[in-house]
Formats: sequence, C-alpha cells, structure tokens
Amino acid sequence: MKNVLALIALIAGALASVSLPAQAEVINIDNAELARLTAKGVPLIDIRTAGEWKSTGVIAGARLLTFFDEKGNANPSQWLASTKGFAAPEQPVILICRSGNRTKAATQFLSEQAGYKTVYNVTNGLNGWLAEKRPLVPAEKAIACAPGTPC
Repeated sequence: MKNVLALIALIAGALASVSLPAQAEVINIDNAELARLTAKGVPLIDIRTAGEWKSTGVIAGARLLTFFDEKGNANPSQWLASTKGFAAPEQPVILICRSGNRTKAATQFLSEQAGYKTVYNVTNGLNGWLAEKRPLVPAEKAIACAPGTPC
C-alpha cells in the first residue's frame, strides 16, 4: 500500500510539473507586422484609456476598448464581452497599449482564459509607432467601444 501511495504521489508530482500548452498562440510583433496584419483586416484593439487616446491620437481602424482604467483596475469579463462583438475566439486579434506592458496582461487573459487562438501583442506599443513617425488619427474618428457591450 505504501508503494502504491508513493507511486501516486510521484506521478501527481510529475504531472504537476509539466507545463500544459496555452490555448492560444501569443505572438509579439513590431510595427511593420502590425501594419501588414491590419491591412489584411485583423482587428486592432487599443486598450489604453480615453485620456491617452485623446492625447496622442490612435491608429486608423483601431477599436478603442480600455482594459485597465486610470486607477489600474480591470474588468476582464466586461472587456471580453465587448471584444467578442468584433473578434471571435477563433479569429486573430491584435492588442496595443502605450508601451506594450498592459497588453501583456490582456493577451495572457485572451490566450489562457478566453480561448482565443491567435493573439498579437505590439511589443513597443504606441510609443514605438510614434517613434517611427507612423500616422495617427484623432480618437474621435475611431470606433470607441463601451465595456460590456458588443462593439
């Protein structure tokens, strides 16, 4: 009996140490790849705050859907409900923020908990886009999404 319990403990420990693959593929991309993918129709979600959108402008065609508010709070289930209005889990989607840090959490959420198959993370965020002097449009010309409602 002790041997059986020891074997079960050994197997359980081995299984616990095995990393299961994530449900989605998270791919870090640069600005050239961002431009190529959006030209092909892959949805782009700008997860920054409304103040950031107004301050800098946004990439043309981006959906504006804040993941973290000004206080750093997030409501992933509400955000996901809006996201699914224009990007289903089986479709690829691109996320961008100011520097690429906030999108790490949002891409992880989409890949590990929401079942999205392919999620692109813009590694240097809008700062990288601006550094390359790529075009922006005023936030008022973009599609703003209300959290929790289909966009």
